[in-house]
Amino acid sequence: MKILHLDSSIQGDASATRAVSAAIVARLRALEPSAEVAYRDLAAASLPHITLAGLGSAESATLVDELLGADVVVIGTPMYNFGLPTQLKAWFDHVLIAGRTFRYTAQGPEGLAGGKRVFLALSRGGIYSEGPMAANEHAASHVTGMLGFMGITDLRAIVVEGVAIGPEQREAALSAALDAAGRIELTDAAPAA
Repeated sequence: MKILHLDSSIQGDASATRAVSAAIVARLRALEPSAEVAYRDLAAASLPHITLAGLGSAESATLVDELLGADVVVIGTPMYNFGLPTQLKAWFDHVLIAGRTFRYTAQGPEGLAGGKRVFLALSRGGIYSEGPMAANEHAASHVTGMLGFMGITDLRAIVVEGVAIGPEQREAALSAALDAAGRIELTDAAPAA
């Protein structure tokens, strides 16, 4: 098994998503000890934002090859200002390449990167899964939409929600997320949490 592990939080060791994505990878490696892991810290080693001159660059080709070669993708992303970090958006801009990860047909777009399972470790400062703020959640929906466009629809999300409400809420949400990560099974048909 080949695992592609992406982190995008700018908070380093204080990041909830980094803790959960690492726990997911640890669980996957416990289930498959021979798994190979390719890791990218998109905050520490940011990719350049896409330009017309950089579209389809050698760097993009490397990132696409890395994605296409993975069996499992683990993405750690906080929600910043209702959306995903620009560092993760830049990665998607580099891998959403016509003819490689999707193509346009007379019947509409077709994803070319399917057959992968994605685990999404997502954190939010407030409560966005329900209630009045639910309409402002654009991180998970954006990631899910971009992955789906590439044909990747086997997605499980573990959400750490309300991390900015207070220390007790953060600890409870993080503990529940880490517990969910520790219960992942590769044969699961349903989301992990």
